[in-house]
Amino acid sequence: MRRVGSVERLAQGLAVVRATDESYADIGTRVVDDELTSVGEVVDVFGPVEQPYMAVSPSSGVHLPALLGSPLYAR
Repeated sequence: MRRVGSVERLAQGLAVVRATDESYADIGTRVVDDELTSVGEVVDVFGPVEQPYMAVSPSSGVHLPALLGSPLYAR
């Protein structure tokens, strides 16, 4: 398990995650929070190469506003 970044904002029902560095999770990667609870799946990677953003589509039942500022990890 490796850290992929932190949730910076919410947009159009997705969590926007800023990568910690140039290594990011690929599209289709499942992500979890620090309690290993499934948060969702990466559906897009965009932005600057040095520190890209990832759009994460939430799993059912996930309350997105509670994730703001939280680190996420690749499963």
